[in-house]
Amino acid sequence: MKFKAFLTDNGISLLEKRILPALDKMGKICHLYLTRDHAVFLHNLLNSDGVQSIAQFSQQSLFQDYRISSQNDDRIAFSIDLTLLHRALRSILTVQDFNHHRLQIKLVKKLPPHSTQPTPFLTFEAKGYKSAVVHDVPISKPLSRADLQELQLSLQNAQEMPATLVKAPELTSLQNFVDRMKHVGEVMGVSISKYGDLHLKISTSLIALGAEFRKLMVLGERADPVAEDRDLSAQTRNERAVQRGDAMTVDVSVKHFFKSLQCSLAKPDCAFYGIAQHGACLIVIFQFFIPGTRQTDKSISLHCRLPVLDPGSN
Repeated sequence: MKFKAFLTDNGISLLEKRILPALDKMGKICHLYLTRDHAVFLHNLLNSDGVQSIAQFSQQSLFQDYRISSQNDDRIAFSIDLTLLHRALRSILTVQDFNHHRLQIKLVKKLPPHSTQPTPFLTFEAKGYKSAVVHDVPISKPLSRADLQELQLSLQNAQEMPATLVKAPELTSLQNFVDRMKHVGEVMGVSISKYGDLHLKISTSLIALGAEFRKLMVLGERADPVAEDRDLSAQTRNERAVQRGDAMTVDVSVKHFFKSLQCSLAKPDCAFYGIAQHGACLIVIFQFFIPGTRQTDKSISLHCRLPVLDPGSN
């Protein structure tokens, strides 16, 4: 089982300044899944607790001289502490005269102090003309063939997209709004319609607070708003849309919703919301553009799946 590559300048910047700060907010521990073509960071895919997040990169977007081999069809996966990973990357970037270094990343086994058992590490090594700097990040034992297959199956299932997606409002304003809402209650109702409407609502026995965003961009299945509903209240219009099959509603944790918005630290260009088939989960897809264009950068993808509190209620 071998993995070795050099991080590109783009890969270093992407990880250190954007992706790792965002993923660290999702959870300290995640799986790093390496294949011939991709590097994937995965939160909570092997359990149903909390928000699932999937950040996938083509290996060319992060690495050069990429080499990987294993008996599991050249696939390797392990758990890693994102805080330690980010700290090691930032630390090695402080090396003076870094332009004369190439930053290599590889899997190694080393014997820790006061131990007789070799331990796996993900190692960063920067070699200069006169010196070398090495940082070791401890990782879990690589996943077995069976666990790797389970992770791959979970990843495939998590790639299923909703029939309808609506473009989110500006993420900073949405984050500020939800930040205020989270002090009202713990459960948020989220409704998405084929008309391009996004409804957010928190209600308790004492107070109800909500927001409606209308005429958002729609991807996938869409429908024209019903003219006779135009002057009705937001709640009534949404209820009618659900009855007609033009909208879906799910309840999610306010804490989970707010956590998913922390992915704005990755500086996506926009985001889309959708509800999975049968109301199985709420999905947030973050989209990145090729710099200087409005074209989607297909070398990077990031999305979150929020568990619903009462699946199948639709």
